[in-house]
Amino acid sequence: MSESAFRQRDVVLLALATAVAMTCSSIMAVTSALVGEMLASDKALATLPLSLQFVGTMATMFPAAFLMRRYGRRTGFLIGALFGTIGGGIMFWATLHADFVVFAVGNTVIGIFNAFTAFYRFAAADAATPSFRPKAISLVVAGGVLAALAGPELSKLGYDLLAPYTFAGCFLTVTILAGATTLFVLPVKFAPVVPKGAAGSARPLPDILANPMTVVAMASGMLGYGLMVFVMTATPLAMKICGFGFGQSASVISAHAVAMFFPSFFTGHVIRWIGELKVMALGAVAYVGTVAIGLHGVSLPHFWLALILLGLGWNALYVAGTSLLTKCYRPGEAPKMQALNDCLIFTSVALCSLIAGTIEHLAGWPWVLIAAGAPIALIVASLLWGWARAAGADAGEKTSLTRRFLLARRAR
Repeated sequence: MSESAFRQRDVVLLALATAVAMTCSSIMAVTSALVGEMLASDKALATLPLSLQFVGTMATMFPAAFLMRRYGRRTGFLIGALFGTIGGGIMFWATLHADFVVFAVGNTVIGIFNAFTAFYRFAAADAATPSFRPKAISLVVAGGVLAALAGPELSKLGYDLLAPYTFAGCFLTVTILAGATTLFVLPVKFAPVVPKGAAGSARPLPDILANPMTVVAMASGMLGYGLMVFVMTATPLAMKICGFGFGQSASVISAHAVAMFFPSFFTGHVIRWIGELKVMALGAVAYVGTVAIGLHGVSLPHFWLALILLGLGWNALYVAGTSLLTKCYRPGEAPKMQALNDCLIFTSVALCSLIAGTIEHLAGWPWVLIAAGAPIALIVASLLWGWARAAGADAGEKTSLTRRFLLARRAR
């Protein structure tokens, strides 16, 4: 088998591992806030367990990155799968015993699992050639299409699978699926670990962040992901208040998840065609559409279309942001930059998921959408700043080339 074929096979395996891991996340997205509301004495805390899941992810990013730097991707991903299995088991027990605190602990442990699986896309980028890298990242993220279809359906199946223990079947499924990621990770031929200093001296973090494109890439991921979770987390609660059943809210989340991941089959090609910044701009436009449609009405079609646009916006910002970030650091700087990027993302996500439940409980769905305007404005501002700095750099480079040409003519 040729090296290029090997790499493509590894990308497919990582995409399948992503599909299984994201199915767990999809089940959590559909059920966690509802189970939290069912178990919590204070309903304003309904989204606290889901928020703690993201806190667990954020807190694990740097340890996971440096563990994989020392022992390799495969070891890290297998350790992550172990945490996923343990976390699913804890949530299963908590649901059987109606224990909100233990359920929150299980969510936190699942967050550790999610931290490791977030590096699947970087593992694909490490092994890919520069020309294939955007497509590799995009295809791994596209593995979430299977999760988008399977997660909500498994949630509906698990809802009363172990009746009278409502939702217990969902978390038994999470336990099994988290362990199943190992089946796809074990055969992957990961890129070798880069020894410290082998790829040139790593620059201090402030020097890397001095590049405007680094800031734009990280802002895209942090704000784009946080905003998506902010609106998505509030959606099942809002739909319940509006009189829709669990099956209907699960179907809306399923459509949203398909919109998140299906475009990844094409996002890599679009990035190569028009560039990362323009793809991010399309994501910001989709987010504006989400707010506009959500504020227009609360019928089932309104929820469907708003959440579909939310998914499309997330895909554009997340994939393009990841692709742009990989161009901003050297191989020896990858662990700290990947960890910093995803740490910021999941810090944002943890805050947004917690705030979403509080705003939805105290003020209602319209105010969730109005509050979403702030991160959208920040995304647009960062893109405009990035474009301005890029245009200034291009103008400076052209001026420098012209000056050198004139000096060369005078020398003749």
